[in-house]
Amino acid sequence: MNQEMSTIRAIVRAVNGNQAVVEVEAGGCGRCHEEGGCGGQSLTQMFCSGHKTYRVDNSAGAGVGDQVTVAISAGSVRRTANFAYGFPLLATIAGAVLGMSMNGDVGAMMGAVSCLALSILYVGIRSRADSGNIADRPHIVSRP
Repeated sequence: MNQEMSTIRAIVRAVNGNQAVVEVEAGGCGRCHEEGGCGGQSLTQMFCSGHKTYRVDNSAGAGVGDQVTVAISAGSVRRTANFAYGFPLLATIAGAVLGMSMNGDVGAMMGAVSCLALSILYVGIRSRADSGNIADRPHIVSRP
């Protein structure tokens, strides 16, 4: 299955097993002003300046100091953000509605807090590095 990938150039700063820490000058995919770009880089520039480092899969065997191309499947960041923010929000609302139907305002508060906590725990478990679709994780696709 051939899917579109977003790529960015980076320099490997550290290697730890099959993972590498890479440094990029511009954060994100660089497609902020293109159709389909999320504009996330523009937002993050308010809070961060300078070079950004990221942990990526290093199946290409890059070494420290290598210039590499890092890729991530198109849409992966959007899907991940929707899951990380949307799922807890929906769970909180559902917990509040369910709790209110059982015990009024106190039940709504307890249901909202309980479902929020459980959803954050679930998102944390699903976000571990060894879970999820490997193709959706950032990885080094080429090196010199």
